[in-house]
Amino acid sequence: METAFRSDIGQQRSQNQDRVSAFCITPNLQLVVIADGVGGNNGGNVAAEETVMALGRYFTQEAPKTSEAAKEWFREKVRLVNQLILKKSQSNPKYRGMGTTMVAAILIDSVAVVANIGDSRGYIFHQDLLTQITDDHSLVNELVKNGDLTEQEAAHSPQNNIITRAIGISNDAEIDVNVFQLGPKDQLLLCTDGLTKMVPAAQITTILAGKGSLTDKCAGLIKLANEAGGSDNVTVLISQNDQEK
Repeated sequence: METAFRSDIGQQRSQNQDRVSAFCITPNLQLVVIADGVGGNNGGNVAAEETVMALGRYFTQEAPKTSEAAKEWFREKVRLVNQLILKKSQSNPKYRGMGTTMVAAILIDSVAVVANIGDSRGYIFHQDLLTQITDDHSLVNELVKNGDLTEQEAAHSPQNNIITRAIGISNDAEIDVNVFQLGPKDQLLLCTDGLTKMVPAAQITTILAGKGSLTDKCAGLIKLANEAGGSDNVTVLISQNDQEK
């Protein structure tokens, strides 16, 4: 599995509160993770950094070897991270209210175990088709699912930055975890909403379908987000299955 990632402050923010990293035990056993801090100046970057680095520490100490073990690992470790962030926010007034979204995957051979909370997303690009594989934990997504908003209305809603779940906000940090089989050359894309709110799926598809390296594709996606206005920090990570079966 080959992985590349990139993060950018965007065009309108004074600070990048996104964090991203990859932790590799072997080429066929990796953790990839993105976090997007929430809480403005109240330590969103701290919550995002803590989430990425703590999960990385846990993974290097005790990496699950099967998809079932990886699902349980995510549930247990995110609970621990949530408690770490809650404790830090309660002990320091300047961090009060900080939290973070998260989208992450444990890659075991050709299997991706994907976990998410908040509105950072995961996609699989398979045979020129881009499919969103995570569900946004956001107010507008709830309204869309209930039939109160259309997808078009949701995209332009002034409430589209309100998330309904996050790490570090309450004792209940409920994540979604799902398992996906990756075919040869399939690409797993993880990203913050700084990409998806600025760049249509068709343009993301064009970049992923291109002939450049994964590093080039990450740079191309960041460039599109910034050319569209770059209203937020933007972070992307692409992992490509390089196994033949």
